[in-house]
Amino acid sequence: MPSYCYFKGEYIPLENAKIGVMTHALHYGTGLFEGIRGNWNAAHGQVYIFRLKEHMERMKNGCKVLRLDIPHTADELGRITVEVTKKSGFMEDTYIRPLAYKSSEALGVRLHNLESDFLVFAIPWGRYLDTDACRCSVSTWRRPDDNTFPPSVKATGLYINNALTKTEAIENGFDEGIMLAPDGHVAEGSGENLFLIENGKLVTPATYSSILNGITRDTVITLAKNELGLEVEERLVDRYELYTADECFLTGTAAHLTPVCEIDRRKLGNGGVGPITAKLKDLYFDAIKGNLPKYAHWCTPVF
Repeated sequence: MPSYCYFKGEYIPLENAKIGVMTHALHYGTGLFEGIRGNWNAAHGQVYIFRLKEHMERMKNGCKVLRLDIPHTADELGRITVEVTKKSGFMEDTYIRPLAYKSSEALGVRLHNLESDFLVFAIPWGRYLDTDACRCSVSTWRRPDDNTFPPSVKATGLYINNALTKTEAIENGFDEGIMLAPDGHVAEGSGENLFLIENGKLVTPATYSSILNGITRDTVITLAKNELGLEVEERLVDRYELYTADECFLTGTAAHLTPVCEIDRRKLGNGGVGPITAKLKDLYFDAIKGNLPKYAHWCTPVF
């Protein structure tokens, strides 16, 4: 079954969606993206797109920063995304990639006097971090300051920072890297937000620590407060806390909720999946698959 793409105003097979070699976004990173999950629920015979509205609202906000003139509302982008996913017809976990970008075939560093376009495609994709509990290292690469580039804008060009971090971690024998903010406090992983469990409390770097204000991050905070009654602290996190925390996990659309068992070759807790992490993980997967009626508004059915 082929993947489909919404490209230049049409629904076409993904293999037929091509851009020219002079496309501005290819040369200067003048685009932004979202990563969205379509989660297959076999019992329901349904794919649920998770928090579609929030993803598209964040994309529209990013478009304001990069001066991307996309003639669709967030709701319209959501309807296009549902249609692409439906046409693709995958009855399995799906990854959906919307992209807004400077589509002019023109060279020159700028954002003005350029055309913009929007595309979205869906592909089958299982888990991003292929491990039940990952081993992390603190990266030598740091997140940019907000005045260098706003970290909550998912700009394509900015992700070279994340790519450097990921490859450094893998080549040094780890599963993932953890970046620090410019001031040396803990920020996030190469593609995930980070959480610690300290004395029964959930601790996560605040949005002013050069992090992406993640939608999965918000999901986990909501579930932790409402379902487990956990106290949640969003604050500056010191590096040493990575080594002394009782539990740690990463969150992101691609990574879902992935436990961390080791950081810089220091085991956390008993070296496995901690009890609070395990409870949150179960809640999270129930939520994204449409199994928690209380959070049904987070799930958009495709079929």
